[in-house]
Amino acid sequence: MSQVINIAPITRIEGHGSIAIHLDDAGNVKETKVHFMSLRGFEKFIEGKPAEEVPRIVNRICGICPWHHHLASNKAVDLCFGVTIPPAAKKLREFVQTVSHAEDKLLNFYFLAAPDFVMGPDADYAVRNVIGVAKANPELATKAVQARYLTKMILEQVGGKAIHPHAGVTGGFCRPMLEEERQDFKSKLTQLLDFASFTLEFAKTQVFPNYLDAVESLGVIKTGFLGTVDDEGQLAFYEGKIRLMKPDGSFVEFDIQDYTEYIGEAVVPFSYGKFPYARSWDEGFSADYENPKGIYRANCLARINVADKIGTPRAQAELEEFREKFGRPAQATLLYHWARLIEDVYAYEHAIELLDDPDICGTNIRAKVEPKAGRGVGCVEAPRGTLIHDYSTDDNGLISRANLIVGTTHNLGPIHMSVNQAARTLIKGGVVNEGILNRVEMAVRAYDP
Repeated sequence: MSQVINIAPITRIEGHGSIAIHLDDAGNVKETKVHFMSLRGFEKFIEGKPAEEVPRIVNRICGICPWHHHLASNKAVDLCFGVTIPPAAKKLREFVQTVSHAEDKLLNFYFLAAPDFVMGPDADYAVRNVIGVAKANPELATKAVQARYLTKMILEQVGGKAIHPHAGVTGGFCRPMLEEERQDFKSKLTQLLDFASFTLEFAKTQVFPNYLDAVESLGVIKTGFLGTVDDEGQLAFYEGKIRLMKPDGSFVEFDIQDYTEYIGEAVVPFSYGKFPYARSWDEGFSADYENPKGIYRANCLARINVADKIGTPRAQAELEEFREKFGRPAQATLLYHWARLIEDVYAYEHAIELLDDPDICGTNIRAKVEPKAGRGVGCVEAPRGTLIHDYSTDDNGLISRANLIVGTTHNLGPIHMSVNQAARTLIKGGVVNEGILNRVEMAVRAYDP
């Protein structure tokens, strides 16, 4: 008799989701469905609001990456009003966005992903969690907690709040960075960079080698990729050109203001979230595992696939090693964990680079703003992917229309495909156990949704 296996909730992800695995009469996988409660309603209830208030509202979309929503929104409002922010304000915005990336990646590796790799995917779920990891290696767990705390406190000192910030304002930033703060942050971030480098080396030598078979088989799909690069084709978090890469490695670049010409949003009957797809490929949309159309991925693996290089020395050396092992574009889903740690090294390196410029302490941090009618598309690379805030304003500077594509949303189709692949590979003849179901969840956790 056919049956449905429900995994609800999916554990150790930065959101809420469930999986339904439908088995046929022989006990093999007939189909899978991944459900995310990704409807937030912000696109509608910011309508009619003064645009300059919106960056303080939309940061409530996510408590994990509020800085990225805050800054993408600020960029969109600036464009609606036709304002160019001062250089010091731009440096401050990029600094907090970069530091926010760094702490987010530590959270994912040590708190969410590590239990599968340190305790093992078949370990009892009572110990396959962050507490189990802490008991297995209390010294390392303490260092990880301290590193994340220190990084969060830098964000709080710069922006007043570590979570749900209000530091970005229309036309610039709320306060300048003091010279003594610059020196203090640089000292702390140098220590944190060493810990990020240690973490990546630890993962490469002590963790990932034990799971290479899983890397090559679990949740593996073939897709395109999306990410931001600068004018030299280097990895970029804060701004640049959008690069959309096909599975064969060929790509196009476009300005984010033109994203609707390249990216469409499909609606499927089993999900509250829209499924973005590559409109410009002229393939239509399908997230079918065996016959995908227009599917691309975002997030860290996508970013290091589309980038020609990374502009900081430690991260670039790691990228070269990664590409020597896995090629370009790398497709294995579990490689998201490796790519994420490469980006962590880059984030700390780049934050230090920004502090090396004393102009970040400039006191001209806000341009004059006059509310008016306009349209602006603000974009940054959030940890989970390319984040797009698209606003229109009326003559009074009130929001008249909004469209958001959140980082995780780009990966809804790929997650659906990876779960389908994992379930079909692992479940045969109705044989299902806790270890198998956890491996199916691992295909989701790699994306850090």
